[in-house]
Amino acid sequence: MATHDDRTTGYSDEGPYPASGGVHHFDDGTTAFDKKTNAFDTSAYTPVDQFPTAAAHLDEEDTRRPFGWTAGPDIGLLVLRLALGGAFVLHGLQKVFGLFGGPGVDKFAQALQDMGFREAKVLAWVTGVTELAGGGLLVLGLFTPLAAAGLLGVMANVLVLRWRSGFFAPGGVELEAAYAAMAFGLLFAGPGRVALDRGRTWFRRPLLWGFLCLVLAAGATAATLYVFRNTH
Repeated sequence: MATHDDRTTGYSDEGPYPASGGVHHFDDGTTAFDKKTNAFDTSAYTPVDQFPTAAAHLDEEDTRRPFGWTAGPDIGLLVLRLALGGAFVLHGLQKVFGLFGGPGVDKFAQALQDMGFREAKVLAWVTGVTELAGGGLLVLGLFTPLAAAGLLGVMANVLVLRWRSGFFAPGGVELEAAYAAMAFGLLFAGPGRVALDRGRTWFRRPLLWGFLCLVLAAGATAATLYVFRNTH
């Protein structure tokens, strides 16, 4: 930028400004081009990189620490997987093998039959194996969307069957609802980096695979309730 009076002055072939770029500031009696020396008078020239307003201007966001990866989410997802997966491993061992004071397959099948389900023995095995395998896969962080969808489907069935008993009442469904929410969260959040799933397709695209497995869980829940359960 050059400020001068209206008097006609000459310019060199290179133009009115020095090649390095800068700002001229003169009073009204100063001529930017010296005809005697055939050169510019740069005594009042300030390079752009030294101009006060440019050097002093700092964006507040430039001083903040840039956003980046931290281990916090991975630690949280690991704890969530271990807690939920471990709980379902124990439930599966109770239903399939009768361990830890569990009913075993036969008694669990009888309970399902009392609730109005057909093919109760088959459903008992399917439910027990789903809880055992799904819980184990969550602990390992392997096939996480599929494992979370299976556990979510099991809890959805329980919630539908027991919702009339109340949420916080004795024998209510607050624990099952918490389990379902945890499984739903892992379905879309993924297992975190401390998992065997790291780098796989569903690890890189958790939203897409979460929706696909959610549809699968909804279909399995609907089939269990409306195909294998007596409604009359």
